[in-house]
Amino acid sequence: MSRCPSLLLGFDDQLAAIQRLADALNGPVALVQRHRFPDGELRLTLPFTQANGCPETLVLYRSLSQPNEKLVELMLVAAQARAWGVQRILLVAPYLAYMRQDMSFHPGEVVSQRQIGQSLAKWFDGVITVDPHLHRVSSLQEAVPATWTCSVSAAPALAQHVAAHVQQPVLIGPDAESSQWVQQAALAIGAINGVCHKERLGDRDVRIALPELPVQGRAVVLLDDMASSGRTLAVAARQLLEQGARSVDVAVTHALFADDAVAAVRAAGVRHIWSADSVTHDSNAVYLAPLLADGVRQFLSSCA
Repeated sequence: MSRCPSLLLGFDDQLAAIQRLADALNGPVALVQRHRFPDGELRLTLPFTQANGCPETLVLYRSLSQPNEKLVELMLVAAQARAWGVQRILLVAPYLAYMRQDMSFHPGEVVSQRQIGQSLAKWFDGVITVDPHLHRVSSLQEAVPATWTCSVSAAPALAQHVAAHVQQPVLIGPDAESSQWVQQAALAIGAINGVCHKERLGDRDVRIALPELPVQGRAVVLLDDMASSGRTLAVAARQLLEQGARSVDVAVTHALFADDAVAAVRAAGVRHIWSADSVTHDSNAVYLAPLLADGVRQFLSSCA
């Protein structure tokens, strides 16, 4: 049978996001079928075989929140696709897990960024992601040494959403690492901006020093690449309200929000929580499909 040039492939638990990407690419989408055995192992079934014609290029969408099982899925799908003759495989991972551990902070710690990045580079020819958490490395290519990489930012789109809902917001990042996203967002809408100084005392215990900005009577939006435990956002929001901020909202790219994180942020007085759809969450307000589609087109063009 003849081979199709490319196929967008995903999983049913991320169907809405992958359908938005398919619509942006004006092309079809197919799903990997999953079956879980009683012992927890997975059986994966692809929508093509070597006999019925593999695509030349496979575009695999898998955002990597709760990543451990998903990484096994990626390894299995990529290996089988290669064995059946797929020539190129592009991973579209709007949230890229294990990027935060970029060095050994204590003796014996595994540098997960390096190990996961090298594994992804072996499985995939290209990787597209959104606002990867890169602190001590200069580029996505350094963290994931695949042949082709693309990192896009949701910060400008989040900023436009903020501007449509908040008049003259003050944008504040909860720590120094958020500076790159806060500056992009502030540039997009011409907002006053700054970042807090954070001292992490534990996974859920932080100390925050607010930037010297005029927040009295102002609407403040805390903006960051991700929210996980929510404690940093909660501490910053509480202090901003104590200093007279009229309101505090939150805008993040990756809405990880583990356990009681949303409740903690709400309890601190946060009014609205907005996020991009890199991770499926009730707070999703900005759709990344147009940005991701541009990246996919760039990869396909590079292969032409």
